[in-house]
Amino acid sequence: MVILTTFSITGYCPRTGMVGTSVCTALPGVGSLASFGQAGVGAVSTQSFVNPYLGIDSLKLMAQGQSAEEALDAVLAADPGREQRQLAVIDAHGKAAGFTGAQCIDWNGHIVGDGFVAAANMMVDETTTQAMAHAFEANADLPLHDRLLKSLEAGDETGGDYRGRQSASLLVYDKEEYPALHLRVDEHQEPVAELRRVYEVSRTQLLPLLVGMPTRENPLGSLDPDDPALAPLLKHVSER
Repeated sequence: MVILTTFSITGYCPRTGMVGTSVCTALPGVGSLASFGQAGVGAVSTQSFVNPYLGIDSLKLMAQGQSAEEALDAVLAADPGREQRQLAVIDAHGKAAGFTGAQCIDWNGHIVGDGFVAAANMMVDETTTQAMAHAFEANADLPLHDRLLKSLEAGDETGGDYRGRQSASLLVYDKEEYPALHLRVDEHQEPVAELRRVYEVSRTQLLPLLVGMPTRENPLGSLDPDDPALAPLLKHVSER
């Protein structure tokens, strides 16, 4: 059993239908076990004494038509360790549900808002979840990628996990089966700041490629090799 994710924001964009989650903790590789999503279905962050199958099975149930709350209730009912779990679920309609078990390590708690869940455990107090919730609500005009990252940064600025921080992740799904964006910092002294740095690099070196990627409807994709926006990507990485 792994004590893993300690603070996260899981959210939905009503303009685009995107879903995603951003997380941080004081152990390596948080994005590999705690963050789950599926286009047109939802996103999940599984926390505290992490059970990845809560994320996997929540998505399966939502894909079958269950709401975020129904899926959360069902997976927790089948989990004998439920009181050690923390779970945040958002469905493709923006309905959100959260759970914090009685045996999660203090401080622990979550906030369910309009299209988001802010959740945390092993915190000094509730200021981390409050800061994340406020940042998510205050940046409703931004793309989901930015809202999730700004929210995670707000939580990080409160001090976050009292053990410190070591890894962070940002995962977003749009309309395709592959992620619209998946960035991970698996081991760093300041993982949220490093995640921001990687995200800013991705704005110019990754996101321009993603818009022309192959899709189910257009397997060829729409990238134009002559597009001036792609010219910098043909240079050596040291020259970009």
